[in-house]
Amino acid sequence: MIKNIFKGIKAYAGTLKLISQLKLWKYFGVPILISFLTAVLIGFMAWGFSDNLGRLIAKLWVWEWGSETFLSISAFIGGLAIVVLGLILYKHIIMALSAPFMSPVSEKIEEHLLGEIHTHRDTTNVAQLWRGIRINVRNLLLELLFTIPLLILSFIPILNIVTSVLIFLIQSYYAGFGNMDYTLERHFKYDESTKFVRANRGIAIGNGAVFMAMLFIPVIGIILVLPLSVTASTTETVRLIKESGRLKIEGSTPETLKA
Repeated sequence: MIKNIFKGIKAYAGTLKLISQLKLWKYFGVPILISFLTAVLIGFMAWGFSDNLGRLIAKLWVWEWGSETFLSISAFIGGLAIVVLGLILYKHIIMALSAPFMSPVSEKIEEHLLGEIHTHRDTTNVAQLWRGIRINVRNLLLELLFTIPLLILSFIPILNIVTSVLIFLIQSYYAGFGNMDYTLERHFKYDESTKFVRANRGIAIGNGAVFMAMLFIPVIGIILVLPLSVTASTTETVRLIKESGRLKIEGSTPETLKA
């Protein structure tokens, strides 16, 4: 899986050039706006609620001794929880709402990479939006299920280093999942797509790791995160589908696809 993680990361090389070559920037206007507005909204929410959450956590310590230390720890944990939950909400909101815009981008990249006429499932903008919402709500619930216990364990010194790494990997996986599905939705049904991503989780983590890292770059990261991550995920997802022999190209047989 480690090898596939690096493949997912390496796929970002040349994405800016490919976007410019295919003249795809015009498709990213609305998604970039969605990304920016969502980031601002969640940023204000995080700023407003982090102190309140910290004080609420501090009330769990009922003793006088060590109360100031626990208050400091609570403020840190509260801030961390807000940031983590904010990032979780942010990525699933923008991925779901951007589906009708990102799917055509993914399709154009796929056509460029293959250089052949291929068949795939025809979907409407409404269907793409609904699938995007369905996939991201599912992923949001699962991500919270795994992340909340890790946030609680973050109270334990030393162990919080491990939990922070695990939280980042979980967030990366589901970010990569969402990016890959812009391509998968043309080829696989819902259940088939989830199985495909699980079988290639290393690629998803690698793609999502860069996605998550970019969110910590002020302004520029928020603007470029979707264009770069979707382009990178499309190149890898198309490769994986073709290597699996499940890519349907007119006039080709499964044997020629695997060649």
